[in-house]
Amino acid sequence: MIGQLRGRIIEKQPPRLVIDVGGVGYEVEAPLSTFFALGEGRRPGDNASHGEVTLLTQMVVREDAMLLYGFATAEERSLFRELIKVSGVGAKLALTILSGMSVADFVATIEADDAARLTGLPGVGKKTAARLLVEMRDKLSGSALAPALAPASENNAPANDAQAVARQALTSLGYKPAESDRLLKGIDAEGLDSEALIREALRRAVR
Repeated sequence: MIGQLRGRIIEKQPPRLVIDVGGVGYEVEAPLSTFFALGEGRRPGDNASHGEVTLLTQMVVREDAMLLYGFATAEERSLFRELIKVSGVGAKLALTILSGMSVADFVATIEADDAARLTGLPGVGKKTAARLLVEMRDKLSGSALAPALAPASENNAPANDAQAVARQALTSLGYKPAESDRLLKGIDAEGLDSEALIREALRRAVR
């Protein structure tokens, strides 16, 4: 079992990361919150060197693949582990949930019995939301989870680049391209980085 990776980011394309650990590139999928915590990282064709990063990981073994998922915080990984135990919630949907709201927001949503906020996330229907509210309430009761917001990183990319990154990230979450464009349309992008654009788009999606 691989529980942690420490190395350099050599590729970053939400939700996929490639981490160089001693010359071996590990493919990792991660929620957008982890991408925000890591900053923009290296883009394809960018030869700039980047500092070392540490990711907590969870391996998921399927019949056809062994997949590795990475997280910036222990709370995110703990919540991911609990989410994939819920009937009908696979690893991809768990990443979507973690990308759409912080651990603290998710806990607050469960405590408030707010099904509407859950169904605002792509891939979460009414039945899945109902299961999450019931099963996660029991799992979170007395849980040692200590919700914390992942630190945001600065992004100095031009507005057009930030919008492209935001659009791609929303599409990777399961939104159709037209829906991603609709969510981003009308946002005053001046001075906003891709993280801010994505957060604002996701706030619009769950209204």
